[in-house]
Amino acid sequence: MINGTKLFSAEEISTAVAKIADAIGADFTGSFDDCALVGIHQQGVPLAEMICEELKKKYGSAPLVGKLDISMYRDDIGNRKRLPAIRETDIPFDVNGSSIILVDDVLSTGRTIRAALDALTDYGRAGLIRLAVLVDRGEPEFPIRADYVGLCTTAPADRKIVVRFEEDGDPGIYAVNWENHNL
Repeated sequence: MINGTKLFSAEEISTAVAKIADAIGADFTGSFDDCALVGIHQQGVPLAEMICEELKKKYGSAPLVGKLDISMYRDDIGNRKRLPAIRETDIPFDVNGSSIILVDDVLSTGRTIRAALDALTDYGRAGLIRLAVLVDRGEPEFPIRADYVGLCTTAPADRKIVVRFEEDGDPGIYAVNWENHNL
């Protein structure tokens, strides 16, 4: 059980994923030949896979899916009390010239996305980069906006938005105290 206020249910997450997939499908007219979803570790990866599955159901095809670790690209790495866990980056396609949709669970400050852009450019020069997020918290610190948004919410600055999927147990989207954010 998570210690926080539940903002959205598992059903609302499913509806939001379908909304994102519909928007992506419309933009790419159901053709994903040069398109790829790149999930940002940690919760962007399962979200990218969920979007991919939804696209397969609706269009019979889907983009490739990659995983991106941004731990060493963050601008706060020197301010952390402990070193971040390094996760696998797996980009199983040529980034050069491709249409890339970065996928993350929550857009809050924009710092994660800035780091992801830096990390992604180490793999090549994409022809197009878009951003899909499950939750847009609004008012980022960086001039970054999402192209595909499932849900919008506002929460007090002392709360972190935490997304839990089925495999995490107790699925939903929560607002938790910052002190409790390492769940």
